[in-house]
Amino acid sequence: MSMYLPPEFEVVRSAERCVNCRLCERECSFLVHTYDKKTGRMRADSAKCVNCHRCVCMCPTHALKVVKSDDAYRPNANWSMQTMHEIYKQAESGGILLSSMGNPNPQPVFWDRLLINASQVTNPPIDPLREPMETRLWLGKRTARIERDAQGRLKNTLAPQLRLEVPVLFSAMSYGSISYNAHEALARAAEELGTYYNTGEGGLHRDFYRYGGNTIVQVASGRFGVFKEYLERAAAIEIKMGQGAKPGIGGHLPGAKITEDVSETRMIPQGADAISPAPHHDIYSIEDLRQLVISLKEATNYQKPVIVKVAAVHNAAAIASGIARSGADMIAIDGYRGGTGAAPTRIRDNVGIPIELALAQIDQRLREEGIRDEVSLIAGGSVRSSADVVKAIALGADACYIGTAALLALGCHLCRSCHTGNCNWGIATQRPELVKRLDPETGYRRLVNLVTAWKHEIQEMMGGMGINSVEALRGNRLMLRGVGMTDRELSLLGVRYAGENM
Repeated sequence: MSMYLPPEFEVVRSAERCVNCRLCERECSFLVHTYDKKTGRMRADSAKCVNCHRCVCMCPTHALKVVKSDDAYRPNANWSMQTMHEIYKQAESGGILLSSMGNPNPQPVFWDRLLINASQVTNPPIDPLREPMETRLWLGKRTARIERDAQGRLKNTLAPQLRLEVPVLFSAMSYGSISYNAHEALARAAEELGTYYNTGEGGLHRDFYRYGGNTIVQVASGRFGVFKEYLERAAAIEIKMGQGAKPGIGGHLPGAKITEDVSETRMIPQGADAISPAPHHDIYSIEDLRQLVISLKEATNYQKPVIVKVAAVHNAAAIASGIARSGADMIAIDGYRGGTGAAPTRIRDNVGIPIELALAQIDQRLREEGIRDEVSLIAGGSVRSSADVVKAIALGADACYIGTAALLALGCHLCRSCHTGNCNWGIATQRPELVKRLDPETGYRRLVNLVTAWKHEIQEMMGGMGINSVEALRGNRLMLRGVGMTDRELSLLGVRYAGENM
């Protein structure tokens, strides 16, 4: 028995405006639109619609709109329509539910409950248009021994660093999960902005070796595409231990996305599912992690800083303490609202904790142990605006990873269908006819515009606080105030309530 499920969205077509040009039919990779030769009219199968808005945006006569379907079951506060649909699907398929992008549920967003303090009179603000405002920073170990050569000159004992012109990096998105054109746009934007993009666990396409000075390569449990030249081409190496959208879960790229090009880059058979295990099978302790950190440094002659990426979980502060002692130069923390190309729905929506709480606790733990300068912290997981970046830095981050925001700049409409490989915007797909819809020249320029705008806003906000450098903002929680939070939440964040004096 196949259970009928009413469509989640409804495609509404204006008969007066529609001219039967069939553009919607050609643009929709989900086969929603068809032309009925008998009636000479366009039809829409709303059950197939994922609300990506490609047809709406491309319709030359504005004849289309997609609305939330009002076909509903009898109301039940405990059993929502979505919950019922998920049970019907699993009863029919016997499989786990897969979802894309971040957690869409109405969980607390602490960024929105944090307000930025401002300076007036006694500590006057700074005008960023007329006075220096430093957004440049370095990521890596800050501890160094003071040594001099035979002539008494200072010797550089500082570990390798990453120099950023703005405290924003593009987070890990693998070639395979996103398209060649999307990777090209990210790489070119990182080079122009003076920041970095992350290859994810999919290896580095040889065409992008020329962007190596702005590339972070990833070593994940599957070790896809990892070899000596791959490591040497990068500016930094990231060991992926966990991901915010699916803590404790490995990666999975469907075989349909493993094209010839992706196969060569990942060094795996074409058409075969790329499954990376949950654990690294050579890492079961901090000591094991340290061995991999040292091995990667030795393989690159100690010229590349090493990042360890972990998911935000309840004991993240203790984990970070161990990582800081492992020899790693940076820790990337990924919160539970982070995006993903594919994740089990139950994991995505129920596992992990908010990045704000994890970040604050990690920064505090490292300071208490006197090892904060041993590592830099990179925060990610639904960083949506320049204000989120400023708040993250004030909570203790050195810089932020952005992923979903970058994809939105490229044209993503968050239809959360990445795992199907049918992305109508040419981003999360390997189908050639869809990939070419994303112009890397336009995409790279939009990414540059986004981060440039954020940089200006960051300078404006810092100026309003009377702070003239990102470094002075780092961990400065006095510049934050909370609203709508419990005393326990404020305590975990290390922030005072709005209106409370020093």
